Amino acid sequence: MDWQAWLSLALTLGALCTLMLTRLAPHVVLLSVMAVLSATGILAPDEALAGFANPGLITVAAMFAVAAGLHATGGIDLLVNRFLGKPTSVKSALLRLFLPVIPLSAFLNNTPVVATMIPAIAAWSRKTGISPSRLLIPLSYSAIVGGTLTLIGTSTNLVVAGQYEALTGNADFNIFSITLVGIPVVIVSVLYMTFLLPRWLPDRNPHKAFENMREFTVEVAVDPHGPLVGLTVEQAGLRDLERLYLVEIGRDETVVTAAPSEEVLLAGDRLVFAGETDAIADLLRINGITASVGDSAPLMEHRDARRLVEVVVSQSCAAVSETVRSSRFRDRYGAVVLAVARNGERIPGNLGNIIIKPGDTMLLEARPAFVTRQKYNKDFLLVSDLDRQTPRHNKAGLAWLILILAVAAAGLGLTSMLNAALIAVGAMLATGCLTVDEAEKSLDLPVLLTIAASFSLGVALEKTGVAQQFGAGLVFISQGNPVLLLIFMYAAVSLLTETITNNAAAVIMVPLALAVTQQAGLDPEPFMLAIMIAASASFATPLGYQTNLMVYGPGAYRFSDFLRVGVPMNLLVGGIALISLVLLYPL
Repeated sequence: MDWQAWLSLALTLGALCTLMLTRLAPHVVLLSVMAVLSATGILAPDEALAGFANPGLITVAAMFAVAAGLHATGGIDLLVNRFLGKPTSVKSALLRLFLPVIPLSAFLNNTPVVATMIPAIAAWSRKTGISPSRLLIPLSYSAIVGGTLTLIGTSTNLVVAGQYEALTGNADFNIFSITLVGIPVVIVSVLYMTFLLPRWLPDRNPHKAFENMREFTVEVAVDPHGPLVGLTVEQAGLRDLERLYLVEIGRDETVVTAAPSEEVLLAGDRLVFAGETDAIADLLRINGITASVGDSAPLMEHRDARRLVEVVVSQSCAAVSETVRSSRFRDRYGAVVLAVARNGERIPGNLGNIIIKPGDTMLLEARPAFVTRQKYNKDFLLVSDLDRQTPRHNKAGLAWLILILAVAAAGLGLTSMLNAALIAVGAMLATGCLTVDEAEKSLDLPVLLTIAASFSLGVALEKTGVAQQFGAGLVFISQGNPVLLLIFMYAAVSLLTETITNNAAAVIMVPLALAVTQQAGLDPEPFMLAIMIAASASFATPLGYQTNLMVYGPGAYRFSDFLRVGVPMNLLVGGIALISLVLLYPL
């Protein structure tokens, strides 16, 4: 090998060691490698930057935005609420959890699915009495295996398909190329998680992860045109809310205190709750709930563009000593008061009649410009944008329709996955399911940079001949046995993805796998599918996959918890995937 090959090999090993032994972000490490490859002339500038124009990368970015559209319209909440319910045991709770998560993860990126489900699982666990630690690892694992059902289920699958096309010039993978391998993986994983995982998962209750000691009085209204009109308090799901207590119902000039579960909700009813900030944010996601104190303006006016903001009233606030209603808060500040806390405690009585005092903490529903504007005024202190917008429930069905049509178009071969994803994003923006601001915020820049920079390392290994040398060595060790080659390749990717990012592990191994198959004269497709499964099937450590890291804190887990339940899961999924590949493909 010449110096270019040795340097490429050294950069590969250096990147792996850096990712395993330091806390440097993957995108920083891989962008540095890309810069060295370009500066030394191993790669031409267009080769080094080719990853930024790869169809797989753009498809990943588009799917982030599509998932954001589903979340912004409450589409994911709609699906979750239909399946979770009230389980009687941990096993039934897990089965109810898998029903929405696995199908969602098959067509959406795992990260936004798990991010959406964590607060829902936290509230659900308190309602059912099942500790979050019994549910959050299964949440992450089910999202991971769900992503093995389609090519768009996880960014790793798209990255592998994109690099394969870049190196070979062949677009051999469609949206369901991996499905036949993914189905048995999902079935066996669900059985394992349902019947064995509950025995090994810890039973911990991470109180601090979900507690907020400040209590508000919040007043909302029943939307006259919403689905809650005519339902009882119990049927509307308002009796079992966690960290929120229904204090009273205001109706015309009367007040229903200690409202019974059988009380029927009428249009315009004022519902007074006592509760915490996060719980109030969840309450406002319920379809049919709207702000109640808004002067004479329509209740639902401009709700789509509003978000939650927390402020502290200053001594110089013009509304001090006035009631919330008489201060004409909406006209004065362009915001609606949802809740008020004083000295960390709720204030009893009608929200509109509360007299505003300095030091009061208010939860407002306001336009995004409110935060910027108030930074230069003295009416409020500690303005904090909670970055939680009210879902556009009336567009949830439309968002699901757009996603389904995009998946169908790609699955039937009417257009490419890239075009289907881009058209879906355009349709969501055009129909108001998604705003430009939400689309921009949905893009996980570190993930996208990691993917783009990783391509340069793969191209360098291929161009300098390192991949071919590795392939020849692996063929020699396995004595040309294709099954052994497949097992070795799967094991190598699986070990790498537990210590570095799954996308980086996949991109590094794709050119090596292509070199192996060329040396042995084998069909590369099963090897590419093995890399997709192995790079995603990271269960043994919280570091190997982003969703594992996301549930690590909220579940109060220890590193050993993942080892205890994840190592058997790794072996089980690997065995099933390899058996399926051997049976489905004539190696």
